[in-house]
Amino acid sequence: MKNALAGEVQSSFIDGVLVAPGAARMSWRQAGSGGMLAIAEADEDVVARAVASARRAFLAQRPSPVTVRLRHLQCLRDALSREAAALARLISEDVGKPIRVARGEVARGLQFVEACMSELSHLGGEVLPLDAVSAGVGRIGYTRRFPYGVVGAITPFNAPVNLLVQKLAPALAAGNACVAKPAPASLRTALHLAAAAVEAGLPPGMMNVLAGDKAAALALAGHPDVGVVSFTGGVQAGEALARATGVRRFVSELGSSAANVVLADADLESAAAKIAAAAFEASGQQCISAQRVIVEAGVYDAFAARFAAAAERMRVGPADDERTDIGPLVSQASADRIMGLCEDAIAHGARYRLAPRREGLILSPVIVEALTPAARLWYEEVFGPVAVLIRADDADDALALANDSPFGLQGAVFTRSLGHAFRFAESFEVGALWVNEASRFRLDMYPFGGMKLSGTGREGVRYAIEELSQLKFTGMAWQ
Repeated sequence: MKNALAGEVQSSFIDGVLVAPGAARMSWRQAGSGGMLAIAEADEDVVARAVASARRAFLAQRPSPVTVRLRHLQCLRDALSREAAALARLISEDVGKPIRVARGEVARGLQFVEACMSELSHLGGEVLPLDAVSAGVGRIGYTRRFPYGVVGAITPFNAPVNLLVQKLAPALAAGNACVAKPAPASLRTALHLAAAAVEAGLPPGMMNVLAGDKAAALALAGHPDVGVVSFTGGVQAGEALARATGVRRFVSELGSSAANVVLADADLESAAAKIAAAAFEASGQQCISAQRVIVEAGVYDAFAARFAAAAERMRVGPADDERTDIGPLVSQASADRIMGLCEDAIAHGARYRLAPRREGLILSPVIVEALTPAARLWYEEVFGPVAVLIRADDADDALALANDSPFGLQGAVFTRSLGHAFRFAESFEVGALWVNEASRFRLDMYPFGGMKLSGTGREGVRYAIEELSQLKFTGMAWQ
């Protein structure tokens, strides 16, 4: 394939080629390899070029029948399949994700594209019974979904392939072109995938990639020819991008401090193993990583011992080691922020059941107990390998504690009781709930999104295609 990574400076990818680097540069240290990346930040002119290119590509294939959209997705699928090993290596080098986990991420991205292709074969509208009112007699109406034109996809560092594909594939499936603005740490992965997709036959302009950080994201969101913006990231950034988008459509997946509730009748061994993996794998750098572990008092001590033992069995090490479960954090700033949250919790009376051990960017699993609402860790998203054990008096108290959060993305409850399961299903304030699976368990066919400050709209194969397309009604008088 053409080398999208040629040269020392990583720049934007527009109309199938790399843009000549401009004067504005930033640097980024690779979490896995320790090397330095130079990135040419896209200014407003480059952003405008990328959007104009995507708009031309969209118009050139409009209206796009399903057969054309399937070909576009097939190009993306072929690129992921052919470049799987290279993409996993880039993820591991740049983000610090353990190589074994990075391979799993690429495989999931490939499966997601194939699921979007399958969904297209039966994605339709509906015929409306207009004659349900007298004025509608002799008339027929139906709905269909149409593309917005250009989708702006703004993605974070923690899943460079998966979170990009979760936006790109539904955008293409709906008939849109896409301009992606990945986080600096995931830029090389996005560039490599874009070049591979164009080489596989995706028309130039259907997937453009912008290099840069906040300024490029805001310029993309604010461009009037971007019909819909899809963003995954933090609340503060989401609010700024929503303001830039204005009245145009804005879909977002924002923060979380996922609660995992363990009731007295749960299978404690299974719950401990599943929640430990959900809290600490990938260094806890997932939006639905288990952060708050709320345990009914009668089984607290027995669960806490099992949970700590499960955490200690996980292997901490370098990203390129096949045996590593927990690799480096994405940056020095992230590691410092996480340690600051832990130190603040201890200063406010909390204690460690499992104390942190840090070597550079690598942080071992941390378990905090006796946390009080005075500590920042009670309400803030940690986004690291830190779990908080919280004792609940009973199931009602556990539910109240789980809902005591500004976030509501995805949660979990472990119980053998159908009554408890349905009670939590009704009253747990999250966009998605798992019973007897931990909060980080996710399948791509169900609607995924948040309540409260955790965002607007839903992802997941069919749901994402619907979010990135618009409904149109047509009515006809035939009498």
